[in-house]
Amino acid sequence: MARFCSLYSGSSGNCIYIEGDDGGVLIDAGVSMRRISTGLQMIGASMADVRAIFITHEHSDHIKALPMLFKKYDLPIFATPGTVRGACAAMDVLDPARFEILETGCCAEVAGMAVSTFATSHDSLESVGYRVLLQNGESAAVATDLGFVDEPVLRGVQGCKMVMLESNHDIAMLQNGRYPFYLKRRILSAMGHLSNRDCAAVLPSLADAGMRHVVLAHLSTDNNSPELALETSVEALCAAGMQDVVSVEAAPRCGPGRVYTL
Repeated sequence: MARFCSLYSGSSGNCIYIEGDDGGVLIDAGVSMRRISTGLQMIGASMADVRAIFITHEHSDHIKALPMLFKKYDLPIFATPGTVRGACAAMDVLDPARFEILETGCCAEVAGMAVSTFATSHDSLESVGYRVLLQNGESAAVATDLGFVDEPVLRGVQGCKMVMLESNHDIAMLQNGRYPFYLKRRILSAMGHLSNRDCAAVLPSLADAGMRHVVLAHLSTDNNSPELALETSVEALCAAGMQDVVSVEAAPRCGPGRVYTL
C-alpha cells in the first residue's frame, strides 16, 4: 500500500513522508529528530520504515535534523551538489562525504520507488522538487519553495495523482502586512515563494492530467490563512469544473495532515 502525508509544513519546518510497499522516504528534515519521530508515530510509521531522505535545498527549515540523522541513522541522504555545499556551509558539523549526490534531473531507486528531481526557482544554491514513482504505478510530487511555476516544475508534477504544491501567501496580505520592504520583495520575486493565486492557476491543468489530490504547502503564518489558501484553489478548480475530482488540503504547520492512500 502506498501512502503520502505531510508531517510538517511551513517556515518553522518541513517534512513529508511517502511510503511504498518496501518502506518509505522522507522529503526534507526541517524539524527536530524528535518531532520527525513523533510525526511518523502519529501516522502509524517509524524511522525504522524510512529507507532514505531527500533534501530539497539548504535552508534551515528543510535541514534542521541532518546532524542528528547522520549521527543516529545509517541512511542515505540525497541532495544536489549545490544543496550539499549550502548545507555544509550552514552547518559545519556536516560532512559532505556522507551525502549521496543526486544531480538535478536525475533519478534514484530506493525501496522499489524511483525518486527523480526537477529544478525549482528559489534563492538557494540548487533547489529541486521531487517526483516519486511508486510500485503500483502511481506518482506523487513535492514542489515547494519556488518563486514561480515554470516548465521544469510543470513537467515534474504533471500526471501525478498526488501533488504537494506551495501556496505560501496572499499577495494583498503580504503587500499590506508588517514585513519590511526587502522581505516582501524577496517573497514576491521569481526566486521567492509561490502565492495562492499562482498556485491555484495551475491546478486545473494538473487535474486534467490526472491529479486527484493536492496539498497546499508552506503557508505563511503572517500573510496567509488555511481558509484563504483553500478558497483560492477551490475557486480555480470550480471555474474549470474540476471541483468534484480533486481533494484539496492545506497542510498543517505543526503536525501531520491527512494520510493519503495512493
